[in-house]
Amino acid sequence: MKKTTLISMIALLLGFVQFAQAQTTDETVKEWERAKAYTKEYLDAMPEAGYALKPTPEMRSFAEQMLHLAGANYGFGAGATGQKSPDGMGELEKATTDKSKANITKLVLASYDFVIDGVKKMTPAQLAEQTKLFGRFEMTKATALAKAFEHQTHHRGQTTVYIRLAGAKPPQEKLF
Repeated sequence: MKKTTLISMIALLLGFVQFAQAQTTDETVKEWERAKAYTKEYLDAMPEAGYALKPTPEMRSFAEQMLHLAGANYGFGAGATGQKSPDGMGELEKATTDKSKANITKLVLASYDFVIDGVKKMTPAQLAEQTKLFGRFEMTKATALAKAFEHQTHHRGQTTVYIRLAGAKPPQEKLF
């Protein structure tokens, strides 16, 4: 292979990598809005009585899983956007006594609004800025938002089993 061909291929590959990593605030907001709508479908699918369901005694209930997801949205979102979280880390899950379907739905959706509103105030340059998440982990703000997205996806996915154990049908996958 000629040296110029190799260099051209490397340059093209690097260009693709940069394109794939480029994330605008509009794209980020769109993805978080999709995740919020998808999570609402999960909250709606679970019957009221299922909010107290624990697959095993040591596991979180469905309501507690969703509160954990919401609390992390606040924690990660604050670290990424610079907004002050209305909640201390892990406090939402511990402090919420009203675990009704209506209240949990309200609290969880508010956590998505917190992240979405914070991202809307950011510029693409701010997404590329460094942050120290939870005072320990150095990363860009875009990466912190990606970690938050991964976390909420993980816990929402866990609740698929809860919904099935409650005798209900979980929502269809919502990738787009």
